[in-house]
Parts: sequence; structure tokens; C-alpha cells
Amino acid sequence: QVQFVESGGGLVQPGGSLRLSCLASGNIFSWLAMSWYRQAPGKERELVASISRGGNTKYVDFVKGRFTISRDNAKNTVYLQMNSLKPEDTAVYYCNEESGLYHWGQGTQVTVSS
Repeated sequence: QVQFVESGGGLVQPGGSLRLSCLASGNIFSWLAMSWYRQAPGKERELVASISRGGNTKYVDFVKGRFTISRDNAKNTVYLQMNSLKPEDTAVYYCNEESGLYHWGQGTQVTVSS
């Protein structure tokens, strides 16, 4: 079983930036394709970005050009750099294996507001 601990969220003004981190337990992280998801109040959890074992990245349209996913296998960590944040980016952000295979962590709250 792999567990995830997300961090780095907070309150930021529109146009601001945040960098989220997700630390994975265990020793199989480097074998996993990883994704960031988010869930806004009253909405379903949705995929935001993914990164393969080899570092290939994919993004959903509404974050392309603003968010960057990356990983450090030596640190069992996946990151999400978020720039040009908008109020509609407000959500709890989670990481997981690309298909959501493992139990979800607590997530980290991102609030974009002036």
C-alpha cells in the first residue's frame, strides 16, 4: 500500500503562484505514473495533470500553460507548480497513482481569492 501526504496549499491572490508537494511512502514510487487531482466544493474530483515514470507530462485544458507537474524519484515526491492562479482553481488538491489506485490522502487546500 502506498500513502500520500500533500502539502503546500494556502490562500493566494488571483494571478499568484503556489507549489504543491506530494510525498509518497514505500519504495515503488519510481514505478508509478502519478497525477494531481482536485475537488472543488460541491463538485466531483477531477484530474489536473499527470506524469509518467519517464517524466512525460499531460495536462487538462484548463491548466495548460499555467501548471507544471514534475517529480523527484529520489525524494518520492511529485510537485505541482501553479502559476497565474484563478478563483476557479480553488479546491482541495490531491495526488495519487494515475488511475487513482491507492487510498486518497488528506489533500491540501488551495484558495484563490482577493
